[in-house]
Amino acid sequence: MTSSIATDSKPQSSGGSGAAAPLARTLAALHGLLPPGAVLAAGWFDPSLGSQSAVHPLGAGGIGDSLALALTDAGPPAEEPGTLTLAWNGDVPGTRLALVARHAPMAGHERQAWTAAARVAMDAALETARLQARVQTVEKSHRLQQALFEIADLAGAEVEMGEMLHRLHAIIGSLMYAPNCYIVAYDDVRDAVRFLYFADQVDAYMADPEREWTEADMPNSLTFALLRHGRAVRGPADLVRRKLRVPPSPEQGPDSLDWLGVPMRRGGRVCGAIVVQSYDRAHCYSDEDRALLGYVAQHVLTTLDRRQAQAELERRVLARTLELERANRELQEEVVERQRAERLQHALFRIAEMAMSSESLEQYYAKVHAAVDELIYARNFYIALLSEDQQSIEFVYSVDEMGDHRPPRRLSNGLTEYVLRRREALLVDREGIDRLIRAGQVHEYGKAASSWLGVPLLRDGDVVGVIAVQSYTPDIRFSPDDQRLLAFVAHNIGNGLARQKAQKRLKLAHAELERRVAERTAELEEANTKLIAQIGERIRAEERLTHQALHDTLTGLPNRAYLLDCLAGAIERARYGDGRMFAVLFLDLDRFKLVNDSIGHAAGDELLVEVAKRIVSIVRAEDVVSRLGGDEFAILAGCPEPEAVCELAQRLLEALGRPLWVAGRELFPSASMGIALWHPRYRSGEELLRDADAAMYQAKRAGRARYAIFDAAMREQAVRSLDLEADLRRAINRRDFVPFYQPIVNLADGTVVGHEALLRWQHARRGLLTPADFIALGEESGLIEQVDWLLYEQVVRDLARGDSGYVSVNVSPRHFRSPDFAERLLGMLEDAGADPSRLRVEITEVALLDDAPRTLQILSTLRERGVLALLDDFGTGFSALSYLHRFPISGLKIDRSFVAGLDAGGRQESLALVRAILALAGTLGIETVGEGVETAEQRRILIELGCSFGQGYLVGRPQPRRVAA
Repeated sequence: MTSSIATDSKPQSSGGSGAAAPLARTLAALHGLLPPGAVLAAGWFDPSLGSQSAVHPLGAGGIGDSLALALTDAGPPAEEPGTLTLAWNGDVPGTRLALVARHAPMAGHERQAWTAAARVAMDAALETARLQARVQTVEKSHRLQQALFEIADLAGAEVEMGEMLHRLHAIIGSLMYAPNCYIVAYDDVRDAVRFLYFADQVDAYMADPEREWTEADMPNSLTFALLRHGRAVRGPADLVRRKLRVPPSPEQGPDSLDWLGVPMRRGGRVCGAIVVQSYDRAHCYSDEDRALLGYVAQHVLTTLDRRQAQAELERRVLARTLELERANRELQEEVVERQRAERLQHALFRIAEMAMSSESLEQYYAKVHAAVDELIYARNFYIALLSEDQQSIEFVYSVDEMGDHRPPRRLSNGLTEYVLRRREALLVDREGIDRLIRAGQVHEYGKAASSWLGVPLLRDGDVVGVIAVQSYTPDIRFSPDDQRLLAFVAHNIGNGLARQKAQKRLKLAHAELERRVAERTAELEEANTKLIAQIGERIRAEERLTHQALHDTLTGLPNRAYLLDCLAGAIERARYGDGRMFAVLFLDLDRFKLVNDSIGHAAGDELLVEVAKRIVSIVRAEDVVSRLGGDEFAILAGCPEPEAVCELAQRLLEALGRPLWVAGRELFPSASMGIALWHPRYRSGEELLRDADAAMYQAKRAGRARYAIFDAAMREQAVRSLDLEADLRRAINRRDFVPFYQPIVNLADGTVVGHEALLRWQHARRGLLTPADFIALGEESGLIEQVDWLLYEQVVRDLARGDSGYVSVNVSPRHFRSPDFAERLLGMLEDAGADPSRLRVEITEVALLDDAPRTLQILSTLRERGVLALLDDFGTGFSALSYLHRFPISGLKIDRSFVAGLDAGGRQESLALVRAILALAGTLGIETVGEGVETAEQRRILIELGCSFGQGYLVGRPQPRRVAA
């Protein structure tokens, strides 16, 4: 009896038919336990095996639907009359087993026993099917692994490419049905393929791996379509053509019943494909075969790449081997040439040395012959010398195959005499000798030579003989190289003859020379010792100079150049490297000039050294502390956050603020500090220093002893300053500066006694500007001197027009640094024809302190010509009374701050100060002028205190024209 088996395995299941065998055997065994005529159906659903069912006997109908219903797990099945239905869940979740038996009447205990046996048998059959499926999976994995091992072995096997691809085909055939297989390589740049391997039962094409096929050569090709599609494709050839939109083409051969193509990829690019096809079986390739072939294809590609790389390596090795062989030949030739050159050099050295070492001329000639014989063919060699009377030749040395003896002879027309006459070498063969004989120029003595070479011997420019070699066989011919060699030998022989005569004199002089050499050697050793010492000192001096060039001599700190180099490196790292942030701190001591002027420059230097030590003690070792000059220091500090820089600045201010003793005095230094944080807008260290300097001045303006961080507002102010400086320069060129005259009056009666010329700028856009708007920039940029001279020129021109009273002009301290200031001002007065006594100069106490000797000289020169000096803003500076005695000051101008206090809250202090200034002026006989008189009360008090003159808005505002006196 037979059973009907049905399977519905999932794609991932394996061995559907193998797994059905246990079910068929179990079904037959259970049917044998039923009464005759019974029909039995059994089956299961398993997640790994899928659905499988069987009916016994084969062909029994009507029972399959009952079995399918029992497998649905819809609850206990309802039994029909004469039908036994059994269903249960397996040990694995999702597993369901069922039995349906018809025409099987059984008693209760028989039925119970059969049911129990059926459940056990079905569970055992399911487990057996599972084990068989696992075995089949393991076997397939083993075959795949073995195939991959074989593919890997092929990559390194010493077989030809065709044989290797044939073995690859056999390996693929072990994994799937593949009697027809081909492998192509694809060049996506050239859009061409090469058939590396081709095996087909129908197509007899023989693959040529070197030939390239383009799509024009293979129209409507599935291969090109697969390569462009870039993904695996399977199915009947006509279906694949429709999917890839490739029309049928008889030129491409018959279509296959099943076709499977897998592209090979290198990175993201398609570089080839493997195709298997079947002409006799349909549906023989599954998705599992497609995945398997795709997996194998990549390993095949790896193998092909390795073989191609190996072939390329072998090609390169072969090319390199050929290059090395060629280089080796060249090297061997070079070695031979070098050996020849060494032999030549050695022989020539020996020839030169022989002249000194030979005991006799005969020995010298023999040694020369031996040396020449090592270089050229010299079996037949002789040396001929002219006699003392120049009428005959003597063969002083001769070695010849035909006989060594050559008797002397009188000069004739032999080859030797030919060389003597022409004073040049002669290289001739047999034909050349015969031509000379026929021309009557020579006569040959002795056996006829096949090749002859003769070179003249020279001594002090005169020909004294000939050295010659000759050959009697045509096989040996001399060359131009031999001629050059023999010429050099002849030169050395000529010199050797002279050396032989001079050898005795040289031996006598040798002893004297050795003595002198010894003395000179001792002198050189002594000089060398001194030179080494001098070199060491020079190196140390250069190191000191290098250090001095990059460091401050007073503090030992790095200088500006060193700091700028460090800033350039920090900017480079911050911009292109690790991005580490940094900051520049610009530090300037407050009132440092007072220390220099009061207790001396030595004390100031001592203070600077102490300040440098305190700064270095606060910063980190990797930070750079630099002294820029004077009392200015700069610090390059790494800072991950701005808060860290502020903390560092505060610690520096606290350290610098601690008192110290200098020159026996306790000083309380302070500093103002500006900070510029790194920003990508900076291109150089100079820009960072510039902005830090600007921030430092902001700190000074804010009250000193503090720090300020450069920000956008300062940057805008800096831009405005730049614009203003540009405007200032243009205004100088356009002469946009004019004087405004403010009258100076007698406070008692209001009489105008003079004027102060105040500077005004007629700005093209901003209108009339007072000095407060631009004087600081003018001082800083140095342009104030040019502006002042424009003002002086106009004032002097106005003075030349006449009127009475004087005019005072303000003189910046910068003018007193120019040695020709007085001469230039006096020259301007003289050129304009103005009276010098009507011009007065107003200076501040700063000018007196800056360079006292030069200022005294300038003021004295001006006073001698009638130009008097007024001390402006008296009382706001140092107010050193000694200056009033030393300098030719004719008047004091009391600062407006004191005048303003006469009727304000600080009246008593202002009264006391003004009274003291007036008393001092009265004692010295100096007139006084009160500035900024704006109220009648201020005027009354000044008159009561004894101040005779004043100026201010009360008595007169600045005007473009002077008020008549």
